[in-house]
Amino acid sequence: VVGVNWKQARAFCVWRSKYRRDYLLSQQELTEHDFRLPTEAEWEYAARGGQNLITYPWGGPYSTNSSGCYLANFKPLRGNLVADGGFYPVKATAYSPNGFNLYCMSGNVAEWTSTAYEASSYYYVSDISPDFQYNAAESDDETLKRKVTRGGSWKDVAAYMQVSTRDFEYQDTGKSYVGFRTIQDFLGRDLKDF
Repeated sequence: VVGVNWKQARAFCVWRSKYRRDYLLSQQELTEHDFRLPTEAEWEYAARGGQNLITYPWGGPYSTNSSGCYLANFKPLRGNLVADGGFYPVKATAYSPNGFNLYCMSGNVAEWTSTAYEASSYYYVSDISPDFQYNAAESDDETLKRKVTRGGSWKDVAAYMQVSTRDFEYQDTGKSYVGFRTIQDFLGRDLKDF
């Protein structure tokens, strides 16, 4: 889904949580944690796919493999949008998944996070829980309405696909190159499962 602003993505999380909770209750099962947008740190952890010190979700330092094939949907070769096989968002499974079996963690569409964007936030957020939240009201200044997007999109150059690159969009604006994915907290497995 693209063209969805940050507020709409959060509203979808609320709807999806209620839908799942109602189903579980109808089956007389235990309820689960709500769905939500990932924080910026959670998104980066997922994009790395279990690897440290990598440039892209597929692990390599390059946007192509040894055969010269592009590894994501982005704008290669000085702006040739079709060189990678996609002029706009492509099917999510068009490229290989990362180490956590997640598709399109970079390229295709950028993704909303729940984190508010502040250029200097890395200097004052905690290393233990690196998250900066601010729910801007309609009357707030425009700079307070910026939310972090990650992953780059079909219209971005390879630098935006790096797992450490951050950008922002305004929370009340939908774009054709920004989408989202939801996550759900998980407390672990029962000892009987092992």
